[in-house]
Amino acid sequence: MKRLISIVILPLALGACAHFGAPPPQPGDSADAVRARLGQPTNVYRSGADTLLEYATGPMGQYTWMARLGPDQRLISYQQVLNGATFATIKPGRDTKDTVLTILGRPTQVTHYASVDGDVWLYRYKEQDVWNSMMSVEFNRQGVVSALVNGPDEERENRRR
Repeated sequence: MKRLISIVILPLALGACAHFGAPPPQPGDSADAVRARLGQPTNVYRSGADTLLEYATGPMGQYTWMARLGPDQRLISYQQVLNGATFATIKPGRDTKDTVLTILGRPTQVTHYASVDGDVWLYRYKEQDVWNSMMSVEFNRQGVVSALVNGPDEERENRRR
């Protein structure tokens, strides 16, 4: 039985590792090539003439990759978007829920705080690729960003204890 498990499981495990360590898609790759390499996206968004393929890592994940395809369905860029530089591009008073989705992808969680008049979207990330952090994107009732507030990801820190 152990031999059978080794024969069946080992190739599957090695295949998964090989895909994980595979190089990322390259600019110019077709949409089909991107999907073949990365699988089905967690969401698809439109941004002008471009199409964004979101690859989010789930509710406890700290990374979301966005593959930007041009009108010709060729890859323009592929980047991890949950980081300080990308958060800094979001402007209170200008950006909306729709634009935040195209910048950051889906939130980890949607919540409401008594001190905020609208929704709050939470995003887990690694501050400076080190600290377990949570970015709160606060919206007013009209769905416009009113503030961004970051702090420690207490839920993730509590799991480590």
